[in-house]
Amino acid sequence: MAANALAAPLGVLSSVLLGLNTLFWCTPLFLLSLVKLLLPFQAARQAIDPWLNRIAKSWIACNSAWIALINRAPWDVQGLEQLKPGGWYMVNCNHQSWVDIFVLQKIFNRRIPFLKFFLKQELIWVPVIGVAWWALDFPFMRRHGKAALRKNPALRHQDMETTKRSCARFALAPTSVMNFAEGTRFTADKHQRQESPYRHLLKPKSGALALAVNILGEKFRALLDVTLVYPDGVPTYWDLACGRVGRVIVRVHERDIPAEFVQGDCIEDSVLRKRFGAWLQALWEEKDREIDALQAAACQGARCR
Repeated sequence: MAANALAAPLGVLSSVLLGLNTLFWCTPLFLLSLVKLLLPFQAARQAIDPWLNRIAKSWIACNSAWIALINRAPWDVQGLEQLKPGGWYMVNCNHQSWVDIFVLQKIFNRRIPFLKFFLKQELIWVPVIGVAWWALDFPFMRRHGKAALRKNPALRHQDMETTKRSCARFALAPTSVMNFAEGTRFTADKHQRQESPYRHLLKPKSGALALAVNILGEKFRALLDVTLVYPDGVPTYWDLACGRVGRVIVRVHERDIPAEFVQGDCIEDSVLRKRFGAWLQALWEEKDREIDALQAAACQGARCR
């Protein structure tokens, strides 16, 4: 009872501290970004971008310390031992909650280059954070419905060119390109509407990953295929702020990207694009089985929600 009574005040305090931490680190981030905007030369970008990434890593380190302080349930993380902070990585993970982003940032911070997420265009308008994502060169993607694309097919190419320009900047310094292949958070309703063939996953979308491989394929050290499980129930941000996330299980698999995708054109070559989609689906089938096994193991002798 006492713990429940303290949850709300802790959640408010945590959110205030998270906001203050964000404002603290975003101040120098925005100032350096303004300099980069006023000096749009590659030499200036190459000098400023490492400092922007250092600020972002410090920001994440403070967030991670806060998470560890108030969420005391154990984290079971495997697969980080061979990672290199100086190489390019493509990172893919199943997606269940906004908490996923905090988890991924915490486990990967300073082990691999700073994670750059593919984001919906609308998220640029999120106060403070949206500008920070823009300053850090996160790729913003527009998502048009099938009806809009049928009416105006040129929209597909416009969006692709915008994303290509964003990804091309990543070639200047080691970067980890992060993508949630499902494109949205998993819910039972979405799973049913999709008629997904997987027990724990939505159908994967290969477009963003294929585009990243097209542009940066030869630079990528590997694909980091991440499986994320919350055996005590999928937490919300408020659960995180209140210190009640429960156990977290993460498995990181470092996989080679097939040479045919690196050397070919997965966007324009329809045959190769289908093979890329089939490769991703095979990874998804394996991930679905892994989630089954991890949940079963976690629930042995424990009460899982």
